[in-house]
Amino acid sequence: MLKVHDIMTRDVLTLTADLPLRDAMTLFSRHHVSGAPVTAGDRLVGVLSTTDIMDFESDTPGVPEERPEMELEEWEGPAEWVEGEEAPAAFFSELWSDAGADVLERFAEVRGPEWDALADRTVGEAMHQGVCTVAPGTDVYEAADYMDRAGVHRLLVTDKQRLVGILTSRDIVRAVARRRLVAPDPELRHKRETAPAGARR
Repeated sequence: MLKVHDIMTRDVLTLTADLPLRDAMTLFSRHHVSGAPVTAGDRLVGVLSTTDIMDFESDTPGVPEERPEMELEEWEGPAEWVEGEEAPAAFFSELWSDAGADVLERFAEVRGPEWDALADRTVGEAMHQGVCTVAPGTDVYEAADYMDRAGVHRLLVTDKQRLVGILTSRDIVRAVARRRLVAPDPELRHKRETAPAGARR
């Protein structure tokens, strides 16, 4: 029987919780992956996928496009500014105080944080803390069954709590395409299908 360590990806891209989401997306694109484990030193602390990023972004409030109507008093011309008092320009900062970034910062940088929320938020805010792990010696069919029941596209492969690889749905598809998987014994399959969920895991 083919084991997880036979087809898993050993060179694993990892992220840190403080990495900006924009940088995580760049890494996903560069490495052609759709998810990665999040680590703190040698410890696994979560997993982030492109779906997590989309869900997080969809829940993030957008930039205000309209301002509430305001009643303006009759303007009597600019008042003389007294040194030490609040500068007249502070009016503009207060007017757009809910825009998501300091007005002076937006003037200095055209693409401010409110236009690119992913650059201002971190992996730790969007990741899933619960991770699905599997041992390297696990049968590939059992691992695939686990992925199916858990509704995930990747399992983190750990040996004595140390990350040694990752098994993705792409790894399994590649094994099928190369005819590395053989049909399991029908009797074994029947036992697996009729066993309680906890026993199959």
